[in-house]
Amino acid sequence: MKKEYDFSNSKPNPYAKNLKKQISLNVDIDTIDYFKALSKKTGLPYQTLINSYLGDCAMRHIEPELKWTS
Repeated sequence: MKKEYDFSNSKPNPYAKNLKKQISLNVDIDTIDYFKALSKKTGLPYQTLINSYLGDCAMRHIEPELKWTS
């Protein structure tokens, strides 16, 4: 293995826009349970389902309806 490599002529990573960032997020237990149950039905990891759902909301520009009660 070389001590140093020259990446000056390398092409940009075509998958760079699909990279994920790990974050910490507080989610209600009922919400996690829902996605875990859905995970068992679909065979997909629950984190993947949550990411897919949130990504779909972002792509469609869906904004939540918030109604505050006094």
